[in-house]
Amino acid sequence: MAATIITFGTFDVFHVGHLRILERARALGDRLVVGISSDELNFSKKGRKPVYDIHDRMNIVSALRCVDDVFIEESLDKKTDYIREHHADILVMGDDWAGKFDFCQSYCNVVYLERTPSVSTTEIIEVIRHGSEQTRS
Repeated sequence: MAATIITFGTFDVFHVGHLRILERARALGDRLVVGISSDELNFSKKGRKPVYDIHDRMNIVSALRCVDDVFIEESLDKKTDYIREHHADILVMGDDWAGKFDFCQSYCNVVYLERTPSVSTTEIIEVIRHGSEQTRS
């Protein structure tokens, strides 16, 4: 039986940690569907707009071999709607969210994958920001 995997994220300033979690998610099934946080949703979660807009982030993620489909995630409160809409068998999230999506267990299996150590979009943005500030000094 074919299994559809669903996962969610912002996927801003795409890095190897993003790639690894998507590849590992895809390895759990036959099809990987990725919900990408809208610019507005990202701002409400993180207090900043993404570096790349939603269309650029969707293009980047959809170009990956391991990704079969992408869609815009408009609301954190609609996780179960997205799971049903995409007929997902497994929800995959990073382990920094461990336990927070257990409520989805009645719709599909929930798997929390370990994140890639020492890789963070926020830290990458800070390194770039401080590097460009030093260049201007």
